[in-house]
Amino acid sequence: MSTTTSHTSEPDGPVRPARLIQNEATTEIPVHLLFRDDPDPAPVPLKPAVVARRRGTGEQPRLGRPAALAPRPLPRADPDLVERSARVLPGAAGVLAGACGAAGCAVTSWWAGLLPPLVLEALRLPAHAGAGLGPAQWAAYAGAGALGLFGFGGLARGRTGRAWVLDLFGRYRGTVRRSGLLWVNPLLLRRRVDVRLRHWRSEPVPAVDANGVSLRVVILVVWRVRDTARATLGVEDHETYLRECVEAALARVPVEMPGGKGSTDAAAEALTRLVAADAAVVGLEVFSVQPVRVEYAPEVAAAMHRRRIAALDAQHRASVLTSVVDSVEDTVTRLTMRGLVELDDYERKALVKDLTVAFCAGRGETAP
Repeated sequence: MSTTTSHTSEPDGPVRPARLIQNEATTEIPVHLLFRDDPDPAPVPLKPAVVARRRGTGEQPRLGRPAALAPRPLPRADPDLVERSARVLPGAAGVLAGACGAAGCAVTSWWAGLLPPLVLEALRLPAHAGAGLGPAQWAAYAGAGALGLFGFGGLARGRTGRAWVLDLFGRYRGTVRRSGLLWVNPLLLRRRVDVRLRHWRSEPVPAVDANGVSLRVVILVVWRVRDTARATLGVEDHETYLRECVEAALARVPVEMPGGKGSTDAAAEALTRLVAADAAVVGLEVFSVQPVRVEYAPEVAAAMHRRRIAALDAQHRASVLTSVVDSVEDTVTRLTMRGLVELDDYERKALVKDLTVAFCAGRGETAP
């Protein structure tokens, strides 16, 4: 049986049959490909089959797999702000300049005739009838006084484990890490920085474990200042910045209670890695971030304490029951193997029950 379908023609052209599914794009296949004998036809570009959502069906458009999240970018430090050594002179140079300035003031006073006779006799200087303070004497006073102030004012004592960051009108001029008596330009602003190995013990900081239970953790951080320029000028307060880095790391790393399923060493390693990466930007070197005390938060401490006691009690009961079962099995096996008793199934079950009750009573437990 064959069915013939005829189409009526109108003046405007043939009428296409209505689509069964509205708002759907379908693939168009050329007709000549259906009757072609070539086994390997040339590829013909096809249009996509579905490009939009079907109206009324609730089907969403097909989306590609979302790209992987990029790692969190770390802040970049100023490349020009790097620690470098400042130019300083030995302290003897400052002492010499100050002594010359003081001597110049004394000579100027003798020149002006302002030294009393007692001082002249003590210094064994000839009497000189000075002409008083004139422009020349004032200029000599100013030069000698400036030299003395500049020499003595620049003297500084460097200590081991301490450094100075020098700043001139807001511009970094270098760092002094030398020890002993030094002469530093007195016009430079000095900022003392402790570069020794230091540790910081935090107050109880909020944290969570792997199950989301609130904890309070005390953290011990071992660190030191590696780049004094970035630690002093790159951030307002590097110690406060370090504390904020520790709190941010605790919000991302779960911490387990001592004796729990997780490892405290793994949490310490993760915390050290995160804090060291964040603190290195401001010139701080972090060696370890170790939780030294972990406890439950006050709002969940009572409930978690009861839960922990119940878990320990269940674990103890399980270990005792395992020991009792092993002892009963060993006793019944020895009695049977040595031929001391001959038991059928009923008698064997009764003996096992009696031995279990006896062993549990001897261990202070109640038989299940």
